[in-house]
Amino acid sequence: MENYYSKDEDNLVIVRDLTECIEIYKSEDGPNMLSDKEIALLVKEKIISSYHLETALNNPERGVRIRRQIAGSAGGFLYALNDLPYKNYNYSKVLGSCCENVIGYIPIPVGIVGPLHIDGKFLYVPMATTEGCLVASTNRGSRALIECGVKSKIVADGMTRGPVVRFPCLSKASEVMVWIEDPKNFDAIKDSFDKTSRFARLSRISMKIAGRYLFLRFVAKTGDAMGMNMLSKGTEMALKFVQIYFPEMEIISISGNFCSDKKPAAVNWIEGRGKSVVCEAIIPGHIICSVLKTTVHSLVDVNIAKNMIGSAIAGSIGGFNAHAANIVTAIYIATGQDPAQNISSSNCMTLMESWGEDLYVSCTMPSVEIATVGGGTVLAPQAACLDILNVKGANSECPGENANQLARIVCAAVLAGELSLLAALATGHLVKSHLRHNRSAANMASEADEFNNNTKELFSTCTKC
Repeated sequence: MENYYSKDEDNLVIVRDLTECIEIYKSEDGPNMLSDKEIALLVKEKIISSYHLETALNNPERGVRIRRQIAGSAGGFLYALNDLPYKNYNYSKVLGSCCENVIGYIPIPVGIVGPLHIDGKFLYVPMATTEGCLVASTNRGSRALIECGVKSKIVADGMTRGPVVRFPCLSKASEVMVWIEDPKNFDAIKDSFDKTSRFARLSRISMKIAGRYLFLRFVAKTGDAMGMNMLSKGTEMALKFVQIYFPEMEIISISGNFCSDKKPAAVNWIEGRGKSVVCEAIIPGHIICSVLKTTVHSLVDVNIAKNMIGSAIAGSIGGFNAHAANIVTAIYIATGQDPAQNISSSNCMTLMESWGEDLYVSCTMPSVEIATVGGGTVLAPQAACLDILNVKGANSECPGENANQLARIVCAAVLAGELSLLAALATGHLVKSHLRHNRSAANMASEADEFNNNTKELFSTCTKC
């Protein structure tokens, strides 16, 4: 239903007193009979909670508009909101799922890479980014793969949740660890875990003891969902089952950082988390020369010096690559993933070898945390990007296959990006390409003016000397 007061009319309306506003609000169709300023008054007096504006007004866009006015006025940044859009957005998909206290949305450019030849299919890959040259560079890498194609394989699949529990003493913690490792007991724990979901299926439990603390790492397949909520629910139920036999067990936290989620951690690099995927390609030598403008030897040499030795010198965990995080994050933003999970998802080892006159290249990514259902994948633009890749939603015939395919695509795109960047480094073209693609005409003109002014000032100073 349309608002009784338009935005323009609201500036002309005299705000009625609080008692009258409350009476009108509680009447049928009440919110539509109140101006935005009167709704803001009800928020100020805590009659309406600011975070409930969308549902209280039964009009999400109006709720967002009023919240912008309230927050902007309180914080003194109303002027800044002029450049933050909020209209014509389906906020019903956001509420209770993606964001709270919404004041607008951020439009991010989406570029397209492709076709990317992967497992016999030619796909176009959407990437949302504000980094100039990234899409162009990844696209060049995909051109180098057109002829040979990329082969991919999911080698492991398991999302994790790592609770921490505490016992009265070390001996009891050790006793419980041995008890859980017994196949019969594990099966009983698995049964209690699996009952909490149609898709989550417990695969194994890894354990580490630290004093009287026991850290458990539950690993489970979660279909096409990323699975953190499934793992949390199943883990909670499994721990309650264990407590039946060991009531002295104290559950400190459902997440004890042994997962490990959204933090650099060797456990994800070594044991894997989410989808563990490997891609490889053998690129003809003539393609290396004609498309990437370099040689097989130069690429192998740069990869060893930079990605292997350089990363070792830096003490890197999972960072034996040139810029996997660039591609991972751009695809994640485009397809509605949790961008914070680029931390583990970008773990990657890029290997290159001379293959006769050709180049063998592979990317191994052991912890790609990804989904095609839930979270931001429900938003229309992000769902559209998943649709471009033909992995939108759940796979009804083979649950989990859409998420697996998306992980393969991410890894293949990373391989394309690695090829192009390493080639640019091998030929010394990196800086030139960024200057060409990553500088707007306005920025270049501004920098040119500044350079000219500085030159004049310097010249003037020198002549005085």
